[in-house]
Amino acid sequence: MELNPHLSDCGLANLIPDAEFQALDQNMGSGYTAPEVAMSGQYTLKSDVYSFGVVMLELLTGREPFDGSRLRADQSLVRWATPQLHDIDALDRMVDPALKGLYPAKSLSRFADVIALCVQLEPEFRPPMSEVVQALVRLVQRANMSKRMLGGDTQES
Repeated sequence: MELNPHLSDCGLANLIPDAEFQALDQNMGSGYTAPEVAMSGQYTLKSDVYSFGVVMLELLTGREPFDGSRLRADQSLVRWATPQLHDIDALDRMVDPALKGLYPAKSLSRFADVIALCVQLEPEFRPPMSEVVQALVRLVQRANMSKRMLGGDTQES
């Protein structure tokens, strides 16, 4: 079975009149919205990169972007995960247990690096989506090459 997700966005946020922005503001707590959108109400390519980073964090951790049932410090997935993305031991602990370790360790670290770039607080430091895609393609290619070299074993040292 191949699990190939497809994400898309219609880009309709730019068409929302200011009067209707109040209703949209209710979704700000969902965890997908970049910090600058909450302040300016303006969606940009960089805010899309942030939102995509949140989706990748969901895939990594198996957690919702916002979980009101957790302790306040752990409710926001981005706030909780970001400090741990460059700590390999913490990273191992935060991975979704449903993945059962069926991923190359080096790929995990590289994936975390891409996520960290995407969810940076300052939009100017987030990469363009084309660079995110290139990094993910390289990550998959390396994992596939490692799998072939190791005879199908997905564990990497």
